[in-house]
Amino acid sequence: MSILSNPVLVSVVVLCLLCLCKLNVLMSLVLSALTGAVLAGISIPTAMSILCDGFGANAGTALAYIFLGTFASAVAQTGLADMMSKKLSRVMGKSGTVLLVVLAGVACLSQNLIPVHIAFIPIMIPPMLSLLNQLRVDRRAAACSLAFGLKAPYICIPFGFGAIFMGIIADNMTANGMTINGEAVTISDVARYNWILGLAMLLGLFIAIFFTYRRQRVYQDRKVDTSMTEAVSDKLTKAHIVTILAIVAVVAVQVLSESLALSALCGVLVMILGGAIPWKQVDENFASGIRLMGMIAMIMLVAGGYAEVMKATGSVNALVEAAVVIMGGSKWVAAVVITLIGLLVTMGIGSSFSTVPVLAVLYVPLCSRMGFSPAATILLMSAAAALGDAGSPASDTTLGPTSGLNADGQHDHIWDTCVPTFLHFNIPLMLVSIVVSQFI
Repeated sequence: MSILSNPVLVSVVVLCLLCLCKLNVLMSLVLSALTGAVLAGISIPTAMSILCDGFGANAGTALAYIFLGTFASAVAQTGLADMMSKKLSRVMGKSGTVLLVVLAGVACLSQNLIPVHIAFIPIMIPPMLSLLNQLRVDRRAAACSLAFGLKAPYICIPFGFGAIFMGIIADNMTANGMTINGEAVTISDVARYNWILGLAMLLGLFIAIFFTYRRQRVYQDRKVDTSMTEAVSDKLTKAHIVTILAIVAVVAVQVLSESLALSALCGVLVMILGGAIPWKQVDENFASGIRLMGMIAMIMLVAGGYAEVMKATGSVNALVEAAVVIMGGSKWVAAVVITLIGLLVTMGIGSSFSTVPVLAVLYVPLCSRMGFSPAATILLMSAAAALGDAGSPASDTTLGPTSGLNADGQHDHIWDTCVPTFLHFNIPLMLVSIVVSQFI
Protein backbone atom coordinates (compact mmCIF):
# COMPACT_ATOMS: atom_id res chain seq x y z
CA MET A 1 0.00 0.00 0.00
CA SER A 2 1.38 3.41 -0.95
CA ILE A 3 1.79 5.82 1.93
CA LEU A 4 -0.14 8.44 -0.02
CA SER A 5 -3.18 6.17 -0.24
CA ASN A 6 -3.00 5.00 3.37
CA PRO A 7 -6.53 5.36 4.84
CA VAL A 8 -5.28 6.90 8.08
CA LEU A 9 -3.12 9.49 6.31
CA VAL A 10 -5.87 10.37 3.83
CA SER A 11 -8.36 10.68 6.69
CA VAL A 12 -6.11 13.06 8.65
CA VAL A 13 -5.48 15.19 5.55
CA VAL A 14 -9.23 15.35 4.85
CA LEU A 15 -9.84 16.32 8.47
CA CYS A 16 -7.28 19.13 8.28
CA LEU A 17 -8.66 20.47 5.00
CA LEU A 18 -12.29 20.41 6.15
CA CYS A 19 -11.45 22.14 9.43
CA LEU A 20 -9.31 24.77 7.71
CA CYS A 21 -12.23 25.39 5.33
CA LYS A 22 -14.30 26.18 8.44
CA LEU A 23 -16.65 23.20 8.17
CA ASN A 24 -18.18 22.33 11.55
CA VAL A 25 -15.68 20.26 13.57
CA LEU A 26 -18.17 17.49 14.37
CA MET A 27 -19.08 17.13 10.70
CA SER A 28 -15.40 17.19 9.74
CA LEU A 29 -14.54 14.40 12.18
CA VAL A 30 -17.40 12.18 10.98
CA LEU A 31 -16.74 12.72 7.26
CA SER A 32 -12.99 12.16 7.61
CA ALA A 33 -13.58 9.00 9.67
CA LEU A 34 -15.93 7.65 7.00
CA THR A 35 -13.41 8.53 4.28
CA GLY A 36 -10.71 6.50 5.99
CA ALA A 37 -13.10 3.61 6.61
CA VAL A 38 -14.26 3.41 2.98
CA LEU A 39 -10.66 3.43 1.71
CA ALA A 40 -9.94 0.55 4.07
CA GLY A 41 -12.89 -1.45 2.73
CA ILE A 42 -15.19 -0.87 5.70
CA SER A 43 -18.82 -0.18 4.82
CA ILE A 44 -20.31 3.12 5.90
CA PRO A 45 -22.95 1.53 8.22
CA THR A 46 -20.22 -0.52 9.91
CA ALA A 47 -17.99 2.53 10.22
CA MET A 48 -20.81 4.52 11.83
CA SER A 49 -21.37 1.69 14.29
CA ILE A 50 -17.66 1.65 15.21
CA LEU A 51 -17.70 5.43 15.52
CA CYS A 52 -20.62 5.36 17.96
CA ASP A 53 -19.16 2.47 19.95
CA GLY A 54 -15.99 4.52 20.40
CA PHE A 55 -17.80 7.32 22.19
CA GLY A 56 -17.27 5.53 25.48
CA ALA A 57 -13.52 6.13 25.34
CA ASN A 58 -14.00 9.80 26.22
CA ALA A 59 -17.29 9.56 28.12
CA GLY A 60 -15.69 10.48 31.45
CA THR A 61 -14.06 13.55 29.96
CA ALA A 62 -17.31 14.64 28.32
CA LEU A 63 -19.18 14.26 31.62
CA ALA A 64 -16.50 16.34 33.36
CA TYR A 65 -17.01 19.08 30.79
CA ILE A 66 -20.77 19.14 31.34
CA PHE A 67 -20.48 19.33 35.14
CA LEU A 68 -17.68 21.88 34.89
CA GLY A 69 -19.76 23.99 32.51
CA THR A 70 -22.68 23.83 34.94
CA PHE A 71 -20.45 24.83 37.85
CA ALA A 72 -18.91 27.70 35.86
CA SER A 73 -22.39 28.87 34.87
CA ALA A 74 -23.53 28.77 38.49
CA VAL A 75 -20.46 30.72 39.69
CA ALA A 76 -21.06 33.32 36.98
CA GLN A 77 -24.73 33.58 37.99
CA THR A 78 -23.86 34.44 41.60
CA GLY A 79 -21.61 37.26 40.38
CA LEU A 80 -18.66 36.30 42.61
CA ALA A 81 -16.15 36.02 39.78
CA ASP A 82 -17.48 39.23 38.25
CA MET A 83 -17.14 41.07 41.57
CA MET A 84 -13.55 39.90 41.97
CA SER A 85 -12.73 40.94 38.41
CA LYS A 86 -14.34 44.34 38.94
CA LYS A 87 -12.33 45.00 42.12
CA LEU A 88 -9.11 43.88 40.47
CA SER A 89 -9.68 46.18 37.51
CA ARG A 90 -9.93 49.12 39.95
CA VAL A 91 -6.66 48.47 41.77
CA MET A 92 -4.41 47.41 38.91
CA GLY A 93 -2.06 50.34 39.39
CA LYS A 94 -0.44 52.64 36.87
CA SER A 95 2.25 50.34 35.52
CA GLY A 96 1.58 48.80 32.14
CA THR A 97 3.93 45.90 32.84
CA VAL A 98 2.33 45.12 36.20
CA LEU A 99 -1.08 45.29 34.58
CA LEU A 100 -0.09 42.76 31.91
CA VAL A 101 1.35 40.39 34.52
CA VAL A 102 -1.82 40.63 36.63
CA LEU A 103 -3.95 39.91 33.56
CA ALA A 104 -1.94 36.75 32.95
CA GLY A 105 -2.33 35.73 36.60
CA VAL A 106 -6.11 36.24 36.62
CA ALA A 107 -6.43 34.26 33.40
CA CYS A 108 -4.42 31.44 35.02
CA LEU A 109 -6.84 31.32 37.95
CA SER A 110 -9.74 30.98 35.51
CA GLN A 111 -8.31 27.66 34.31
CA ASN A 112 -7.35 26.03 37.57
CA LEU A 113 -8.64 27.52 40.82
CA ILE A 114 -11.95 29.09 39.71
CA PRO A 115 -12.69 27.25 36.44
CA VAL A 116 -14.83 29.88 34.70
CA HIS A 117 -12.67 29.78 31.55
CA ILE A 118 -13.15 32.95 29.43
CA ALA A 119 -16.32 34.13 31.19
CA PHE A 120 -14.40 36.78 33.18
CA ILE A 121 -13.06 38.59 30.10
CA PRO A 122 -16.24 40.49 29.01
CA ILE A 123 -16.58 41.69 32.64
CA MET A 124 -13.00 42.65 33.38
CA ILE A 125 -11.43 43.89 30.15
CA PRO A 126 -13.82 46.49 28.60
CA PRO A 127 -13.73 48.83 31.64
CA MET A 128 -9.93 48.57 31.63
CA LEU A 129 -9.52 49.77 28.04
CA SER A 130 -9.47 53.40 29.12
CA LEU A 131 -6.61 52.64 31.54
CA LEU A 132 -4.81 50.67 28.83
CA ASN A 133 -5.16 53.67 26.54
CA GLN A 134 -3.79 56.06 29.20
CA LEU A 135 -0.77 53.84 29.75
CA ARG A 136 -0.48 53.35 25.98
CA VAL A 137 -0.17 49.59 26.45
CA ASP A 138 0.06 47.64 23.21
CA ARG A 139 -3.05 45.48 23.20
CA ARG A 140 -1.15 42.77 21.38
CA ALA A 141 0.84 42.30 24.59
CA ALA A 142 -2.45 42.17 26.53
CA ALA A 143 -3.73 39.49 24.13
CA CYS A 144 -0.57 37.48 24.76
CA SER A 145 -0.97 37.86 28.54
CA LEU A 146 -4.57 36.62 28.44
CA ALA A 147 -3.74 33.80 26.01
CA PHE A 148 -0.87 32.67 28.23
CA GLY A 149 -3.20 32.42 31.22
CA LEU A 150 -5.85 30.59 29.21
CA LYS A 151 -3.36 28.06 27.82
CA ALA A 152 -0.24 27.50 29.94
CA PRO A 153 -1.97 26.35 33.16
CA TYR A 154 -3.81 23.42 31.58
CA ILE A 155 -0.61 22.30 29.86
CA CYS A 156 1.55 22.11 32.97
CA ILE A 157 -0.67 22.24 36.10
CA PRO A 158 -2.64 19.03 36.87
CA PHE A 159 -5.66 20.84 38.26
CA GLY A 160 -8.92 22.16 36.87
CA PHE A 161 -8.77 22.11 33.09
CA GLY A 162 -5.21 20.83 33.43
CA ALA A 163 -6.51 17.65 35.01
CA ILE A 164 -8.74 17.09 31.99
CA PHE A 165 -6.00 17.76 29.44
CA MET A 166 -3.39 15.61 31.16
CA GLY A 167 -5.94 12.88 31.77
CA ILE A 168 -6.74 12.78 28.05
CA ILE A 169 -3.02 12.56 27.21
CA ALA A 170 -2.47 9.75 29.75
CA ASP A 171 -5.57 7.75 28.81
CA ASN A 172 -4.91 7.91 25.06
CA MET A 173 -1.25 6.96 25.41
CA THR A 174 -2.24 3.94 27.49
CA ALA A 175 -5.08 3.02 25.12
CA ASN A 176 -2.65 3.01 22.21
CA GLY A 177 -0.18 0.69 23.88
CA MET A 178 2.37 2.82 25.72
CA THR A 179 3.17 2.20 29.37
CA ILE A 180 5.75 3.41 31.90
CA ASN A 181 7.54 0.55 33.66
CA GLY A 182 4.67 -1.71 32.71
CA GLU A 183 2.06 0.54 34.30
CA ALA A 184 -0.57 2.75 32.68
CA VAL A 185 0.41 6.34 32.05
CA THR A 186 -1.00 8.64 34.74
CA ILE A 187 -1.69 12.35 35.11
CA SER A 188 1.30 12.55 37.45
CA ASP A 189 3.52 11.15 34.71
CA VAL A 190 2.32 13.82 32.29
CA ALA A 191 2.75 16.62 34.84
CA ARG A 192 6.31 15.45 35.54
CA TYR A 193 7.40 16.56 32.07
CA ASN A 194 4.88 19.14 30.87
CA TRP A 195 6.28 21.88 33.10
CA ILE A 196 8.93 22.20 30.38
CA LEU A 197 6.23 23.34 27.95
CA GLY A 198 4.95 25.80 30.54
CA LEU A 199 8.43 27.33 30.76
CA ALA A 200 8.51 27.63 26.96
CA MET A 201 5.27 29.60 27.03
CA LEU A 202 6.54 31.75 29.89
CA LEU A 203 9.56 32.61 27.77
CA GLY A 204 7.23 33.58 24.93
CA LEU A 205 5.22 35.83 27.25
CA PHE A 206 8.42 37.47 28.54
CA ILE A 207 9.54 38.22 24.98
CA ALA A 208 6.11 39.64 24.06
CA ILE A 209 5.90 41.97 27.07
CA PHE A 210 9.51 43.13 27.38
CA PHE A 211 10.71 43.07 23.78
CA THR A 212 8.25 42.67 20.91
CA TYR A 213 5.47 44.92 22.23
CA ARG A 214 7.34 47.00 24.80
CA ARG A 215 6.87 50.24 22.84
CA GLN A 216 3.83 52.38 23.56
CA ARG A 217 0.91 52.29 21.15
CA VAL A 218 -1.71 55.01 20.84
CA TYR A 219 -5.44 54.19 20.76
CA GLN A 220 -8.44 56.49 20.51
CA ASP A 221 -10.62 56.97 23.56
CA ARG A 222 -13.98 55.56 22.58
CA LYS A 223 -17.08 54.86 24.59
CA VAL A 224 -17.27 51.23 25.67
CA ASP A 225 -20.32 49.28 26.82
CA THR A 226 -19.60 48.52 30.50
CA SER A 227 -23.15 47.62 31.46
CA MET A 228 -22.10 44.07 32.38
CA THR A 229 -19.59 45.39 34.91
CA GLU A 230 -21.84 48.17 36.27
CA ALA A 231 -24.54 45.59 36.98
CA VAL A 232 -22.18 43.69 39.32
CA SER A 233 -22.72 44.41 43.01
CA ASP A 234 -19.76 45.10 45.33
CA LYS A 235 -21.59 43.67 48.35
CA LEU A 236 -20.68 40.19 49.59
CA THR A 237 -23.87 38.14 49.79
CA LYS A 238 -24.82 34.72 51.13
CA ALA A 239 -24.66 33.38 47.58
CA HIS A 240 -21.07 34.59 47.30
CA ILE A 241 -20.10 32.88 50.58
CA VAL A 242 -21.72 29.62 49.48
CA THR A 243 -19.89 29.90 46.15
CA ILE A 244 -16.56 30.29 47.96
CA LEU A 245 -17.36 27.15 49.98
CA ALA A 246 -18.25 25.36 46.74
CA ILE A 247 -14.89 26.33 45.24
CA VAL A 248 -13.14 24.95 48.34
CA ALA A 249 -15.16 21.75 47.97
CA VAL A 250 -14.15 21.44 44.31
CA VAL A 251 -10.47 21.82 45.20
CA ALA A 252 -10.67 19.36 48.11
CA VAL A 253 -12.61 16.66 46.24
CA GLN A 254 -10.35 16.92 43.21
CA VAL A 255 -7.24 16.51 45.36
CA LEU A 256 -8.71 13.50 47.17
CA SER A 257 -10.43 11.77 44.26
CA GLU A 258 -8.42 13.05 41.26
CA SER A 259 -11.77 13.23 39.44
CA LEU A 260 -12.74 16.58 37.95
CA ALA A 261 -16.23 15.33 37.10
CA LEU A 262 -16.85 14.31 40.73
CA SER A 263 -15.34 17.52 42.12
CA ALA A 264 -17.41 19.73 39.79
CA LEU A 265 -20.55 17.74 40.72
CA CYS A 266 -19.78 18.28 44.42
CA GLY A 267 -19.34 22.00 43.80
CA VAL A 268 -22.74 22.18 42.10
CA LEU A 269 -24.35 20.22 44.96
CA VAL A 270 -22.88 22.60 47.57
CA MET A 271 -24.30 25.57 45.65
CA ILE A 272 -27.72 23.92 45.38
CA LEU A 273 -27.89 22.86 49.03
CA GLY A 274 -26.55 26.24 50.17
CA GLY A 275 -29.16 28.11 48.17
CA ALA A 276 -26.71 29.82 45.81
CA ILE A 277 -28.59 28.05 43.02
CA PRO A 278 -32.34 28.21 43.68
CA TRP A 279 -34.04 24.85 43.23
CA LYS A 280 -36.24 26.19 40.44
CA GLN A 281 -33.15 27.30 38.51
CA VAL A 282 -31.25 23.98 38.62
CA ASP A 283 -32.50 22.93 35.18
CA GLU A 284 -31.60 26.35 33.81
CA ASN A 285 -28.04 26.08 35.14
CA PHE A 286 -27.53 22.64 33.66
CA ALA A 287 -28.87 23.89 30.33
CA SER A 288 -26.47 26.83 30.53
CA GLY A 289 -23.59 24.48 31.35
CA ILE A 290 -24.41 22.36 28.33
CA ARG A 291 -24.48 25.46 26.13
CA LEU A 292 -21.12 26.52 27.55
CA MET A 293 -19.29 23.20 27.32
CA GLY A 294 -21.64 20.87 25.44
CA MET A 295 -20.04 21.35 22.03
CA ILE A 296 -16.59 20.56 23.38
CA ALA A 297 -17.98 17.51 25.17
CA MET A 298 -19.57 16.24 21.96
CA ILE A 299 -16.36 16.85 20.02
CA MET A 300 -14.51 14.76 22.61
CA LEU A 301 -17.01 11.90 22.20
CA VAL A 302 -16.78 11.95 18.39
CA ALA A 303 -12.98 12.25 18.54
CA GLY A 304 -12.92 9.04 20.59
CA GLY A 305 -15.07 7.36 17.93
CA TYR A 306 -12.81 8.69 15.18
CA ALA A 307 -9.82 7.09 16.87
CA GLU A 308 -11.61 3.73 17.01
CA VAL A 309 -12.44 3.89 13.30
CA MET A 310 -8.79 4.61 12.47
CA LYS A 311 -7.72 1.59 14.52
CA ALA A 312 -10.34 -0.56 12.76
CA THR A 313 -8.86 0.28 9.35
CA GLY A 314 -5.77 -1.72 10.31
CA SER A 315 -3.61 0.82 8.49
CA VAL A 316 -1.89 2.47 11.43
CA ASN A 317 1.06 0.06 11.58
CA ALA A 318 1.57 0.25 7.83
CA LEU A 319 1.63 4.04 7.98
CA VAL A 320 4.05 4.01 10.91
CA GLU A 321 6.45 1.67 9.13
CA ALA A 322 6.29 3.74 5.95
CA ALA A 323 6.84 6.94 7.92
CA VAL A 324 9.90 5.46 9.65
CA VAL A 325 11.42 4.66 6.27
CA ILE A 326 10.75 8.14 4.91
CA MET A 327 12.16 9.76 8.04
CA GLY A 328 15.30 7.70 7.66
CA GLY A 329 15.12 6.67 11.30
CA SER A 330 15.87 10.26 12.38
CA LYS A 331 14.26 11.22 15.67
CA TRP A 332 14.83 14.88 14.83
CA VAL A 333 12.83 14.60 11.61
CA ALA A 334 10.15 12.57 13.40
CA ALA A 335 9.78 15.21 16.13
CA VAL A 336 9.44 17.98 13.54
CA VAL A 337 6.80 16.06 11.57
CA ILE A 338 4.85 15.19 14.73
CA THR A 339 4.70 18.80 15.90
CA LEU A 340 3.87 20.16 12.45
CA ILE A 341 0.94 17.78 11.98
CA GLY A 342 -0.27 18.61 15.48
CA LEU A 343 -0.06 22.31 14.62
CA LEU A 344 -2.10 21.84 11.45
CA VAL A 345 -4.81 19.69 13.05
CA THR A 346 -5.23 21.91 16.11
CA MET A 347 -5.28 25.10 14.03
CA GLY A 348 -8.25 23.63 12.16
CA ILE A 349 -10.14 22.11 15.09
CA GLY A 350 -9.35 24.96 17.48
CA SER A 351 -9.19 22.69 20.56
CA SER A 352 -6.15 21.04 22.09
CA PHE A 353 -8.35 18.67 24.06
CA SER A 354 -10.20 17.35 21.01
CA THR A 355 -6.98 16.87 19.05
CA VAL A 356 -5.41 14.30 21.37
CA PRO A 357 -7.53 11.21 20.52
CA VAL A 358 -7.10 11.93 16.81
CA LEU A 359 -3.32 12.23 17.00
CA ALA A 360 -2.64 9.51 19.58
CA VAL A 361 -3.64 6.71 17.22
CA LEU A 362 -0.68 7.53 14.98
CA TYR A 363 1.79 9.27 17.27
CA VAL A 364 2.06 6.72 20.07
CA PRO A 365 3.07 3.78 17.83
CA LEU A 366 5.26 6.11 15.74
CA CYS A 367 7.12 7.41 18.80
CA SER A 368 7.55 3.86 20.06
CA ARG A 369 8.87 2.69 16.69
CA MET A 370 11.28 5.64 16.45
CA GLY A 371 12.73 4.87 19.86
CA PHE A 372 11.31 7.81 21.80
CA SER A 373 11.01 7.20 25.53
CA PRO A 374 7.60 7.46 27.25
CA ALA A 375 8.75 10.81 28.68
CA ALA A 376 9.62 12.13 25.21
CA THR A 377 6.31 10.79 23.87
CA ILE A 378 4.40 12.63 26.60
CA LEU A 379 6.21 15.85 25.72
CA LEU A 380 5.67 15.48 21.97
CA MET A 381 2.02 14.46 22.36
CA SER A 382 1.27 17.35 24.70
CA ALA A 383 3.05 19.87 22.48
CA ALA A 384 1.48 18.52 19.29
CA ALA A 385 -1.98 18.80 20.85
CA ALA A 386 -1.40 22.26 22.32
CA LEU A 387 0.24 23.70 19.22
CA GLY A 388 -2.16 25.77 17.22
CA ASP A 389 -4.59 26.43 20.07
CA ALA A 390 -2.87 29.78 20.48
CA GLY A 391 -3.13 31.33 17.05
CA SER A 392 -6.18 29.45 15.80
CA PRO A 393 -8.98 31.86 14.81
CA ALA A 394 -11.51 29.31 16.10
CA SER A 395 -9.94 28.76 19.54
CA ASP A 396 -11.22 30.11 22.86
CA THR A 397 -7.61 31.08 23.56
CA THR A 398 -7.87 33.75 20.87
CA LEU A 399 -11.61 34.42 20.74
CA GLY A 400 -11.75 35.22 24.46
CA PRO A 401 -9.08 37.97 24.50
CA THR A 402 -10.46 39.53 21.33
CA SER A 403 -13.97 39.71 22.78
CA GLY A 404 -12.69 41.99 25.54
CA LEU A 405 -9.91 43.93 23.82
CA ASN A 406 -12.06 44.76 20.80
CA ALA A 407 -14.93 46.18 22.84
CA ASP A 408 -14.19 49.60 21.32
CA GLY A 409 -13.47 48.29 17.82
CA GLN A 410 -9.72 48.91 17.88
CA HIS A 411 -8.36 45.37 18.14
CA ASP A 412 -8.21 43.06 15.12
CA HIS A 413 -8.81 39.38 15.84
CA ILE A 414 -6.31 38.02 13.31
CA TRP A 415 -3.45 40.54 13.37
CA ASP A 416 -3.69 41.68 17.00
CA THR A 417 -4.55 38.38 18.70
CA CYS A 418 -4.00 35.34 16.47
CA VAL A 419 -0.69 36.31 14.88
CA PRO A 420 0.98 37.59 18.10
CA THR A 421 -0.08 34.55 20.14
CA PHE A 422 0.93 32.18 17.34
CA LEU A 423 4.42 33.66 17.10
CA HIS A 424 5.11 33.93 20.83
CA PHE A 425 3.68 30.61 22.01
CA ASN A 426 3.58 28.08 19.18
CA ILE A 427 7.17 28.65 18.08
CA PRO A 428 8.68 28.19 21.60
CA LEU A 429 6.47 25.13 22.19
CA MET A 430 7.61 23.57 18.93
CA LEU A 431 11.32 24.28 19.41
CA VAL A 432 11.43 23.13 23.03
CA SER A 433 9.49 19.91 22.41
CA ILE A 434 11.65 18.99 19.40
CA VAL A 435 14.94 19.60 21.19
CA VAL A 436 14.12 18.25 24.65
CA SER A 437 12.47 15.09 23.28
CA GLN A 438 15.85 14.02 21.90
CA PHE A 439 17.43 13.84 25.36
CA ILE A 440 14.81 12.53 27.81
